[in-house]
Amino acid sequence: MRITIIYLISIIVFASCNSPEKDHEHDAHDIAQTETYTCPMHPQVVQDKPGTCPICGMDLVKVTKSAGSGNTLMLTDTQMKLANITTQVAGRRPVGETVISNGTLTIDEEKTEVVSSRGAGRIERLFVKETGREVRKGDPLYVLYSETLLTLQQEYLLAKEQYASLGQTESRYKSFLEAAERKLLLYGLTGKQIERLTEGTALQPRITFVSPVSGIVTEINASEGVYVQEGGPMYRIEDISSLWVEAELYPNETSLVKTGDRIIVRTTGVEFSPIEARVTFLSPQYRANSQITVMRAQIDNPDRRLKPGQHVQVVFTHSSREAVAIPVDAVIRDEKGTHVYVQSGLNTFQPRMVKTGLEGTDFVEITDGLHEGDTVAITGAYLLYSEFILKKGTDPMTGHTH
Repeated sequence: MRITIIYLISIIVFASCNSPEKDHEHDAHDIAQTETYTCPMHPQVVQDKPGTCPICGMDLVKVTKSAGSGNTLMLTDTQMKLANITTQVAGRRPVGETVISNGTLTIDEEKTEVVSSRGAGRIERLFVKETGREVRKGDPLYVLYSETLLTLQQEYLLAKEQYASLGQTESRYKSFLEAAERKLLLYGLTGKQIERLTEGTALQPRITFVSPVSGIVTEINASEGVYVQEGGPMYRIEDISSLWVEAELYPNETSLVKTGDRIIVRTTGVEFSPIEARVTFLSPQYRANSQITVMRAQIDNPDRRLKPGQHVQVVFTHSSREAVAIPVDAVIRDEKGTHVYVQSGLNTFQPRMVKTGLEGTDFVEITDGLHEGDTVAITGAYLLYSEFILKKGTDPMTGHTH
């Protein structure tokens, strides 16, 4: 009996000595199980042991799961400001599918001016001798010696003399003078040149002709000392205050746009913002040896910052309809699905899985998971995603299904 009692006491003492160790080991094991490692730059990377990120190579940092904190993320006012988190109420708006096509800026051929010789004669001087030069309306282009223009000046001076002496009694001499002046204007003389001719009686054997438009000289077909015929081409001037945008459409895209539609043109460079243009032409035939149709739109370029030959992106939207839509940046996409962060209280957000429909350049349709009037984070959503993983130690969409 005594031996039995001693045996029982030994068992109790042994159990009491070993129980705290086992509990401690069990607690340590539970803590170890709640510790995971993630990448600060790529929070979707989660591992149960230290290492490096397979995407960027950074060292993974340890994350301890928070117990009993639910699926809610609460931030301080400072965190909200630093993360630049802003919200917007989900509402109904027109949203459509966006098509992006590559395009090129070209010369507006309707604003091309060909400067031709006003009369037969010899080119005494060229003021513009190289292409690529920009000229303004009224800038001198060339000096021409022409017998035809000398004859017209003589007629004008004669009509002027007759009108001065007989115009008071005979009204027909006024019409003669006006007809002679009109001829000089039609041959390209300016009003100031005719005034100088009127002020004196000397003929001007060499006439300076000026540019009729502003633009870029793209072609020169004359040389100094060369005789030209009346109507012979001299200069080609392109006005780039408006340009054409030409984009290539494939057969499945041709039906999505029509003449008169508004499109968005994007150019490279931080100083350029998206520009709205109007479709003016759709080619009735395919480009040679292809199934490509050319779409053309007109774009204003008053400050001449855009240059012909510049590559652009043409964006147009089709199949538009009214739907619950939020900005594209508010939607987080990962391998587990698509979700947004809905504001549930002051500085408090909850991830919610959603389904998307039509997606434009700025807004995306939400077909399921979000209701009109819900408040969602539209900037800083990816920072919320990272913060959630760092605090909770798990992907916010783990276990979520539709």
